[in-house]
Amino acid sequence: MKTARRYQELTMKLRSWTKGKPGQKVKLVVIGQHVSDGWLAKLVTLFLLSILAYLYLQPMLYIITTMFKSVSDLIDPTVKWIPRTLYLDNFKQAWEGLRYPTTFVNTFVITIGCSLIQVFVCAFTGYGLAKFPFPGRGLITFLVLLTFLIPPQIIVIPLYMIYSKLGWLDSPLVFLVPALFGQGMKSALFIFIFRQFFKAQPASLEEAARLDGASSFRMFFRIMLPLASSACLVVFLFSFIWYWNMNYEAAMFLPKQYPTLAISLERMQDNLAGMSAQFVTVKGVDPVTEGMKMAGAFLIIFPPVLLYMIAQRWFVRGIERSGLVE
Repeated sequence: MKTARRYQELTMKLRSWTKGKPGQKVKLVVIGQHVSDGWLAKLVTLFLLSILAYLYLQPMLYIITTMFKSVSDLIDPTVKWIPRTLYLDNFKQAWEGLRYPTTFVNTFVITIGCSLIQVFVCAFTGYGLAKFPFPGRGLITFLVLLTFLIPPQIIVIPLYMIYSKLGWLDSPLVFLVPALFGQGMKSALFIFIFRQFFKAQPASLEEAARLDGASSFRMFFRIMLPLASSACLVVFLFSFIWYWNMNYEAAMFLPKQYPTLAISLERMQDNLAGMSAQFVTVKGVDPVTEGMKMAGAFLIIFPPVLLYMIAQRWFVRGIERSGLVE
């Protein structure tokens, strides 16, 4: 209270001192009573944020402007950002080169299936590690986190041999079955997220549920899992993005009969007959196919961007509640 009263007294003195003095008023408006209060500090902050926004948005702006450029605009060095005309044939070529309907369905089945499985399995595992004391719980938690630190390239050859013997290659089973057993992509991170979330829940909830006769399974499905809806959304979106954009794993385990969008983007030029005969290389870039490639990249990134735009508010709220910002 004394500090607030002292601040008000100083503010009143400053106002009375600057009354009738235009120069002091301008200084107060530009610089402010504190350095961060004036318009100058706000303009500097806005300028720095604009630079950061441009650095993050520049790749997306390049994709959007390039996919509407014709070959003549791509070759012309005077055309930088704005094309002379909107050239829409790039989308048609990208649609055909990606084989978009087939590869979209393949990618969607793997992404949605694995994401939903990971939400449930990782939540179940995280709840067990957080709420059930048993011998070796710390060691199991350490081993789970260790799987997150091991690069996937180290175990790809043993996994390929196992999947080949089981006959799972070129099928979504190579991703669905590991996700079902808590070994999906980044599952260790998701287990840790749920573990931290359930660990932060008060023990009085469990005590009240046990007094009402609820079993451990019922307590998880009826109480804990609904409370973890924010963490479930965070895990689902992260899993969706990682499975949608995976390239290395899909190229190893889905080489022929079950291509995804990421694989088709690399093979798009080969899928279009006659495109390889039109190469005109300028500084390592093929301007004949650059617009088509950018259109294909846009078709691939548009679904996850749209999903994030829809779920952005709940995603940010879930990040705050899931323990990732602690």
